[in-house]
Amino acid sequence: MQLPKALWALAAAALCCFLVLLIHAQFLREGQLAAGTCEIVTLDRDSSQPRRTIARQTARCACRKGQIAGTTRARPACVDARIIRTRQWCDMLPCLEGEGCELLANRSGWTCTRHGGRRKTTTVS
Repeated sequence: MQLPKALWALAAAALCCFLVLLIHAQFLREGQLAAGTCEIVTLDRDSSQPRRTIARQTARCACRKGQIAGTTRARPACVDARIIRTRQWCDMLPCLEGEGCELLANRSGWTCTRHGGRRKTTTVS
């Protein structure tokens, strides 16, 4: 009679431990990014100047070893750290499909140019 009660108590304790571990793992996962991914944290736009919009964004990234936060196809992304160190911004393919990328003269950023002359300049701070 004692053995079945002990087995039930052991099974219940194991189930409780499993549920606690599952809930704990879920809380740890919330707020964490998968390796190699980024998310935009803040995005501010200022359209007070005619024909010009100034946008500032902050991204949070969880990059793998050898990578650092950058921009690919106009979205935050993890890119090879060499690109950032050497300031070869166009190597990370920052512009949208069909846009041309040009480094700024002082290598402080890049310009994406569409057909028709529309330009989008990005500076790195």
